[in-house]
Amino acid sequence: MAFARSFLIILCSLTLFFLSPIIAQTSFRPKALVLPVLKDAATLQYVTEIKQRTPLVPVKLTVHLGGEILWVDCDRGYVSSTNKTARCGSAQCSLARAKACGVGTKTCGRGPENPVTNTGTHGDLRIDVVSIQSTNGRNPGRRVSVPNFIFLCGSTFLLEGLAAGVTGIAGLGRSKVALPSQFAAAFSFDRKFAICLSPFSNSNGFIIFGDGPYVLSPDIDVSKSLTYTPLFINPVNTASGFLGEPSVEYFIGVKSITINGRAVPLNTTLLSIDSEGVGGTKISTVNPYTVLETSIYKALVQAFINAMPNVPRVSPIAPFGACFDSKDLPFTRIGPFVPQIDLVLQNKNVKWSIHGQNSMVQVGNVWCLGFVDGGVNPTTSIVIGGRQLENNLLQFDLATSRLGFSNSLLFERTICSNFNFTSTA
Repeated sequence: MAFARSFLIILCSLTLFFLSPIIAQTSFRPKALVLPVLKDAATLQYVTEIKQRTPLVPVKLTVHLGGEILWVDCDRGYVSSTNKTARCGSAQCSLARAKACGVGTKTCGRGPENPVTNTGTHGDLRIDVVSIQSTNGRNPGRRVSVPNFIFLCGSTFLLEGLAAGVTGIAGLGRSKVALPSQFAAAFSFDRKFAICLSPFSNSNGFIIFGDGPYVLSPDIDVSKSLTYTPLFINPVNTASGFLGEPSVEYFIGVKSITINGRAVPLNTTLLSIDSEGVGGTKISTVNPYTVLETSIYKALVQAFINAMPNVPRVSPIAPFGACFDSKDLPFTRIGPFVPQIDLVLQNKNVKWSIHGQNSMVQVGNVWCLGFVDGGVNPTTSIVIGGRQLENNLLQFDLATSRLGFSNSLLFERTICSNFNFTSTA
């Protein structure tokens, strides 16, 4: 009897010993999570990495601000002991708005898409473990896991045009199954995320899921200097395969454009979203440069040239329309000294200001205005692209439908790659 009692005490002690790390891990609730983001020099895409599956493996992903969901290539040896398919009628299928049900398999799916090549297919909805580092807004902390993270299985052919080594897309859009919403639900923090893109291919920017602070060296909390503007929902999702649903992309209300304070003559009806979802302004991490409807593009380029009459132009270098010899442009701490472009938002006092570092692109010994012609009938009139986002911190608040933006961090004497990725855990 005494032996049995002693054996039971030892067994309980061993059980607590082996379970305690698991209990500690699950009881830790991070206030925010962080992912590093690196610019791929060849494609100009922004690439991040998460860990997924059991056992965990690193998965490289192209960041898609307007993406609906995480999808990964399942054709080439997706191996995980915790991988499960979502059954038709399940909560996961409902959350993902997955209406298609496989005959025989009884699994639901959606259409994973490649936003670079605008191709898509059908993919099964799956559930698996995702692991990511927590953060206090200053450093990365301990890793945490989401055991039932919803994702889509894509196909190998969908990887065409993506950066080398990338095996899927990290969707950050306004859907309930995009990364921001799933992480917020898993850890019960605010449905917010911030993105800060570095222009360099050898130093990381970051994405932080959850609220600030966002502290960059030398001890600057960028969350304290944000300007805010409403986010709008385009009622028509014009992405292939999702017609009839609201868009999950992020739109803002640009009212006008000025250069050195003077209004650029525009057809302002193009700045509004019509009943078919056409027009307006959205933000994109997939487009490397801001894309403008043809009449807006021509007016902007001409106004920009007029604002610098003493600087001769050189032959344009595709895809740009206005280029200048670098020796004719003085360089400042905010880039080449060129006219300031302002996107005027809800009123004349709220402006997204674009200075030389973000408006110009260097090609050899030439600086070119980093905006491109999007044609006469684009779906969206203005698509703010990656170059114009770099070294700007953007905070997307899904709960209040509000965008916070810093303008160029160079004015704060810091940059996106000044987040300290030295772990404190």
